[in-house]
Amino acid sequence: MLVPTLPFFVTADGPGDFEGPSISEFFPEAIFFAGTPFEINRIILIRLIAVIAIALILWLGTRRMKLVPGRGQTALEFILGFVRNNIVIETLGEKDGKRFMPLIVTIFFLVLAVNITGVIPGLQIAGSATIGLPIVLAIVAYVVFIYAGIKKHGVGRYFKTQLFPAGVPWVLYILLTPVEFVSTFILRPITLTLRLLMNMVAGHMLLVLCFTATEFFFLVLASGQLIGLLGVGTFAFGIVFTLLELFVAVLQAYVFAILTAIYIQLSLAGDH
Repeated sequence: MLVPTLPFFVTADGPGDFEGPSISEFFPEAIFFAGTPFEINRIILIRLIAVIAIALILWLGTRRMKLVPGRGQTALEFILGFVRNNIVIETLGEKDGKRFMPLIVTIFFLVLAVNITGVIPGLQIAGSATIGLPIVLAIVAYVVFIYAGIKKHGVGRYFKTQLFPAGVPWVLYILLTPVEFVSTFILRPITLTLRLLMNMVAGHMLLVLCFTATEFFFLVLASGQLIGLLGVGTFAFGIVFTLLELFVAVLQAYVFAILTAIYIQLSLAGDH
């Protein structure tokens, strides 16, 4: 008799073959509205939960601001102050920082919220672990930094300063201009997308591997085989990787936000 568990089977005689995580986890079946443009699967549902949660936290944390803040308000002010001062203002300056602060703060908190779902029991996969959300955020950043540069410099001067940096001998433009074009207008959105996506995919696979291996080895131990004690080690690694994944979730939110700010600053400055 087979008793189904995930991701392996336990037979009447003990555990069956171990099966590690697979890429199919990132392509779950539809939960609601299957076959329609509004189809919602597990990952999209997690994204919606993350957005609602972060909006609720920000609303609750700011609706009754006090001169002497409590712990919740203090924590929220610390995070907002960090994003404002260390990402936006430090990169763009006071004047331009105020213009683009709503966008960059939104990107930071959105990426942070969907990343953290990867370590929350019951959710256990980052909302940014499939390409849809990372590529949309990268396109937003891409459009904004090009828009910022064109609005400040005009179309001709903007593309001239981006593709023909000042102070370079004209002969070198034959090599430099194609490199600048690829780097600025092609690689930036691609690297923004892949950096976030790959970090979240790798983190999820490691966590699933550790904890499913732990379950498997404990079942082996329960069947009387001492090799099942390896489950203690895989469980310990799972805890360590959970803490690491939490750190990576915050780090990737910071990296995405600050790179967006840097790209806007480079467009506003003209030469880079």
